[in-house]
Amino acid sequence: MLLKANEELRAPTLEMTPLIDMVFLLLVFFLVATTFHQAEREMQIALPFAKASGPISATLREIVVNVDVEGNVVVTGRVISDEDLAAMIAGAVEANPEQKVTVRGDRGTPYGNVVRVLDICKTNGVQEPYLDTILGE
Repeated sequence: MLLKANEELRAPTLEMTPLIDMVFLLLVFFLVATTFHQAEREMQIALPFAKASGPISATLREIVVNVDVEGNVVVTGRVISDEDLAAMIAGAVEANPEQKVTVRGDRGTPYGNVVRVLDICKTNGVQEPYLDTILGE
């Protein structure tokens, strides 16, 4: 005679621990990714004022070039030479012809430094480099 084990029919359960772990991992990932993206915008650059200042675009393919008060070119937190900037922009334009470049010039730097960077952008294929300003007088 065949005896069956005492089996209770239970509904399947959903384990919450792995689900909660994944939610926290995603939360930490997005917090860290957002912090790194904002670091570029939080450099100590005093932007000039403009009457019609637009919002800063937040595209992922955008290259942000900062020109500090001494005329140094800073990209992703590093001071780079004009030749390195030209090579980086040329490579980016080759990969994406619609490459966006934003130039953020300190209001205390001579305008010639900003024009130099804009010229590098234009000669290396950027169609319309953006010049960041802040809304003011």
